[in-house]
Parts: sequence; structure tokens; C-alpha cells
Amino acid sequence: MRVLFVTLDEKSHLYCMVPTAWALVAAGHEVRVASSPGFTDVITGTGLTAVPVGADNTMHEGMKQNRDAQEADIANWNDTDPASHTWEAIHARYTFTVWAGFSIYNDEMVADLVAHARDWRPDLVVWDALTYAGAIAAKACGAAHVRQLCWADVWCAMRRTFLQLMAAQPPERREDPLYDWLELTGRPYGVDFAEELVTGQATIDPLPEPLGAGSGVRRLPVRHVPYNGRAVVWDWLRTPPARPRVCLTLGASNTDAFGGDYVSIPEILAALSSLDVEVVAALVPAQRTALGEVPANVRVVESVALHTVLPTCAAIVHHGGFGSYGAALVAGVPQLTVTTPIADHLLRAQRLADQGAGLLFTHNGFTAAGLRTAVARLVGEPEFRANAARLRDLALAQPTPHELVADLERLVVSGKQG
Repeated sequence: MRVLFVTLDEKSHLYCMVPTAWALVAAGHEVRVASSPGFTDVITGTGLTAVPVGADNTMHEGMKQNRDAQEADIANWNDTDPASHTWEAIHARYTFTVWAGFSIYNDEMVADLVAHARDWRPDLVVWDALTYAGAIAAKACGAAHVRQLCWADVWCAMRRTFLQLMAAQPPERREDPLYDWLELTGRPYGVDFAEELVTGQATIDPLPEPLGAGSGVRRLPVRHVPYNGRAVVWDWLRTPPARPRVCLTLGASNTDAFGGDYVSIPEILAALSSLDVEVVAALVPAQRTALGEVPANVRVVESVALHTVLPTCAAIVHHGGFGSYGAALVAGVPQLTVTTPIADHLLRAQRLADQGAGLLFTHNGFTAAGLRTAVARLVGEPEFRANAARLRDLALAQPTPHELVADLERLVVSGKQG
């Protein structure tokens, strides 16, 4: 069958999809990946076939000019309990996110994407769960379609909360920005709004249920297989560390999209300098350039693939991104998350802490002493390692991408439109 993947031009989103795409290729299916033209080299760098569609969006430029947006309540999707929201607040959150987020990411690609889908006629569209253009293209060409997550499914969990609160409003107040945008966007291609444009016909979910958001959608669980791009097992990784090894990574997304990190790498390294640990600071070039002198117990490495270093680690300190979180999860490594409240970062970190496999600080709520104590606990208290191993086993018990292929094949038979 023909399978069209559709993703935002964000590496973290694409990289979660790569193992699924390659499993389909290995099973003999024809796979293409559509995204913005400026993302073409990133896609082809994974070995997959790229389809540039539309024009590049302006999201990153806007993010760099509005760094405070990541810290704003309106970008916080972690709490999906209806009791935590008023109609006015959740409506404002939806209005902002739809018109200042979803539309900017998607609008530039829709026309080209639909044209390609109608020409190529995929049997299945797999869309990154914020790339609603993929759902529109699937409906426009009659393909089956599924979402793929690279986070806890706060988007559909919050959608359920939104619809519940909207139903309690008088008819004249029942405004639905997501409906309005998707109806407006799909109409030129004969696609009317349906909740399926939001939920997909199913959702590929890499998180074990205790760590998820409980969105109520049809799940296709899959084992998270870390993909980090170029990966090398360097010689220093082939020798067991003399002291407990702690990995520090703040990822690349904040540097690339928001113009810099929200916590200080030198401050974290200084806090860990008095612990009897080896710190591996896995940095991108821009982070290393700004680093300056480092403590004696720190090894600085550029762009190391996390799945090569984490099996040697006793703990990880990271910013909440799913790439770091997922790689540590399947490696069974206790995690300290130091994050802003954006999207689902707090929810995933809190779920991990609730399971006894990690600890959480907000980006502006930690001190050097508190961080040092937290890392010492993760390294020194065996319960954290035991609970991280338990969650690792849950994650590894989910179907592999190879096994997922059969589920997707069956879904195409039952879900493909006429």
C-alpha cells in the first residue's frame, strides 16, 4: 500500500515517526513524507522520501519574537480536568492556539498537500497530531488516516473538556474556533468538519497508559524506538564509567525555535560539580559555544545520540522534550525534568514522578541546592531505578513498529473511504 506521512517542520515530531515509517518500508509498502519545503533535507536525512508542499511557515520567527509565550498560561495544556477550567479561559486558549498556532503551521501546506494526495492516491495517511492538514488531505482523497503522537495526548483530552464545557453554554455562546478553522480550511476541497479531523480514525501512541493523558480516543499502542539522526557509539561509551553517570540535555528545540534555553546550563553544571558523579553534557553547537569553562566532573559532547549514552547513565536531567523523555523511558533511567509549562511537559513529568521514576522542577522554581539534592536522590535511592525499570518494561511490552504495521494494514481495509 501507499502511505503518506505528514508532519510539521519540527525535528522532534518527525523523529517520532521515523521508526513507524521505516517499519512500513521494511514490510514492502511505499512511503513518502510531506512537510514544508525548508524541511526537505531533514526528511531525506532519515533516508525517507520527501514531498515538499506549500511554502515555509513563519512559526519560528514568531516564537523567537515572543519567547514569553512558552511560559504563558495560554500555552499550558497540562491540566485537562473540566473542573480546572472556566468556559472563558478554555475558549481563549483554543482561540489563541488555533489562530496563532495550528493555522500558521498548517495553512501554507494544505493546497499542495491535497493536490499531491489526490494525484498519488495514498491508502493511508499518518499525520503528526498537530498537522491537521494531513487529516484534510486524507478525507479529500478517500484515504484511511491515523494520528501519531510524540507526547501525551493532551490535545484530544483538552478537546473533550472543551466540548463538555461548550455544551453547558447557551447556544449563542457555543463558539468553537477549531471547528471554524477546520471547516474554513477543508471546504475548498469538499471536506466538511467532523471530529475525525481532530482524532483521526485511530491514534498511534508511544506512551504506556500510566504516563498518558487519558484522552479516550482509539489507541494503537507502539513501543517508542528512539531515533536521534546521526548516531555513533564513541570510544568513551565503550568503557564503563568510574562514577555514576548523569546526562544533561536541554535538546535543540528551544534553541532552534525560541532562540535559547529557559534554564542556565552553566548554573546546572555548577550545581552538580560537588556531586561524586560524571556529568555528560550533551549539547548542540550553539549551547556549547556559549558555555565557557566547565567543572572538572563534566564531559561536554556535541549532538550525541541519546540512545547511545543513556544505557550507561544513572540519571538524566532534561527540559521535558519527548525525545529525551522517551529515550530515557525505554532505557530505564530515572529522570529530572526542568521545564516550562508548555503543552504537556508538566503532565508527563508529573506522571513519571507519581510513578516514582523521576522528579520535577519548573524552569523558574528550582535552586542549585534543590537540583543537586534531586540528582543525588535519583542516583542514590534505588527505588527510582527500580521504578524506572518497571516503566521501561511497560514501554517495551507495547507492540513494536513491525507489529504495528499489521494493525495499520487492517485499519486500511476497514477505514479507507470509497
